[in-house]
Amino acid sequence: MRIKATKGKHGIRTEGKDATYVEAARWGKHRRWQYVLGLVVILSTWLVVGSVGSAIVALALDGPEGFAAFRRADLAALGSVGSFLVIMAGFPFFLAGILLTVSLIHRRPLRTLITAREKISWTRVGHGFVAWFVPYCLIGGLGQYLFYPDTLSFNSDLTTFALFIPLALVITAIQTTTEELFFRGYIVQGASLVWTNPVFLALVSAVIFTLPHLLNPEAIAGGWLTVFFSYFLVPGLLWTIISLIDGTTELAIGVHFANNIGGILVINAAGTVVTTPALFTVSEYHATYGALSVLVAVPVFLAIAYKVFKRDEASEPVSQSRRKGHQ
Repeated sequence: MRIKATKGKHGIRTEGKDATYVEAARWGKHRRWQYVLGLVVILSTWLVVGSVGSAIVALALDGPEGFAAFRRADLAALGSVGSFLVIMAGFPFFLAGILLTVSLIHRRPLRTLITAREKISWTRVGHGFVAWFVPYCLIGGLGQYLFYPDTLSFNSDLTTFALFIPLALVITAIQTTTEELFFRGYIVQGASLVWTNPVFLALVSAVIFTLPHLLNPEAIAGGWLTVFFSYFLVPGLLWTIISLIDGTTELAIGVHFANNIGGILVINAAGTVVTTPALFTVSEYHATYGALSVLVAVPVFLAIAYKVFKRDEASEPVSQSRRKGHQ
């Protein structure tokens, strides 16, 4: 890819035919202090306003007792669906913070956190979903049954499961897409203003992605195996590298959704951060098996994503010369 930098009265802009989403960091307003301000806005809406939103949901679900359960972090008292709603309640605010930051501070479309093209390729998002969901179900489901049959149980309450499906799909899509916009999108773009080295960008994103997951019950129970393989190495490092190679976060958005919806609707492990009325439940979390299954799933995913599916070239790349950046 050839990128030419030019400087005029409108500031620095780059000219290139196939701009990547990382290069879109230099569209609009892109000084470093603006990214720092953006982080403050995003983290405030997520951690502060989002926490208030979760508290309101807990209060609405179970009155003062629900609020008390939220305050003492005993979400199990709200039931599986209730705890799911409380945990996920902060993500719409998280998403709103990202939208406000990109639109008002950086003055560019939210889409530029995903792709530098005029349109998002939802086909590529679908490729990511299928490429991860298939090995997830085969290895996570069939493997769990073969190695630990006594821990796997079927959810006989199909009515609750059926009613939970649309709720889980919508809310999980918001959660996973928001995380991708922030960790794989905004963080990588901001870090690229410091250094564009791909290894540096991947490591920064992987570390920052891992940090908020350290308090998850499965991370505490699984120790370094779960933290390294299930957070840092695969979702953190691998998905960022794939995004840098593709030049978009489309594939990662599909993969992340497949990963989380699989754990929420298909096979849910007891004692994890989100307990749901999934189709199957694993009564005991095995950190070693979890780490190994992730490693086995990776080559299968790569084979499906890059050999079975081909990149969608339908939407024309955006020429960066059509954008005017401001310093």
